[in-house]
Amino acid sequence: MAQTYAIKVIAHIVNDYDTKFGVPRQSGLVNSSVASIVFEPEYRNPDALRGMDGFSHLWLIWQFSEAVREDWSPTVRPPRLGGNTRMGVFATRSPFRPNAIGLSCVQIDSVEMDPALGPVIRVRGADLMNGTPIFDIKPYIPYADSYPDAKGGFAFGPGEDTVDVDCPPELLNLLPQEKRGALVDVLRQDPRPGYQRGDGRRYGISFAGFDVRFTVDGGVLHVQEIIQNGT
Repeated sequence: MAQTYAIKVIAHIVNDYDTKFGVPRQSGLVNSSVASIVFEPEYRNPDALRGMDGFSHLWLIWQFSEAVREDWSPTVRPPRLGGNTRMGVFATRSPFRPNAIGLSCVQIDSVEMDPALGPVIRVRGADLMNGTPIFDIKPYIPYADSYPDAKGGFAFGPGEDTVDVDCPPELLNLLPQEKRGALVDVLRQDPRPGYQRGDGRRYGISFAGFDVRFTVDGGVLHVQEIIQNGT
C-alpha cells in the first residue's frame, strides 16, 4: 500500500488567469504578466523571506488544483502533439499525474509589505491559474539549475508555435493600460489545444476580468470582442 504524507499550503497565487484555458503552457513564456504570491496567515513572517533580495528567480512547487483525481494513467496525451499521441506521464508535464504537483520557475519583480497580507512576492512569468495553492518556494540557483545543452525531447521550444495577433486598438484599449501587453503576449502563444487547430473556430479566454473572444486564420489570431465580465 502506498504511503501518504500530509503537505501544507503556504501561499496562493493571485493573477489574471481565472480559468485554465489561456494560462501559459510553461513558466517564463509571458514575462509581461505579473502575479502576486500571497502567504497563508501562518506563514506571513518577513523573516521567512530574509535573503531573497539576492536572487532573481524562484522555483514554485504547487498543486494542479483543477486536475486532482484518485486514479492515474501511465500514459497521457499531450495537447501539443495533437491530443492523439500517448507519452509516458513521467516524460511529460501533464497535470494528470499520480500527485498533481507542478514546478515553475518565475522571476522576482519585487517583495512588498502589505499592511493586511504581510510580505507579498510579485513575480513575472508564472504559469499558474489564479488561486492556485503553493506548497513551497525555493531560490533558483544558476550553477545548479541551468543546463543550456539539455535535450528538450518532443517539447516545442519558445517561439516555435506562436501566432501573430491582430487586436483593434479600440478593443485593446478597453483593458487597463498595464494589462494590454500581457494580453497580447498570452494570445501570441496560441491558447488553442493542439487538436483544435482548424481555422475559423471561435474561442474565448478569461483574462484580467475580461472575456476575450478570438478566431485564428492562416497563422493570425484575430480578436473579435473584449467584454468585461459581468456586463
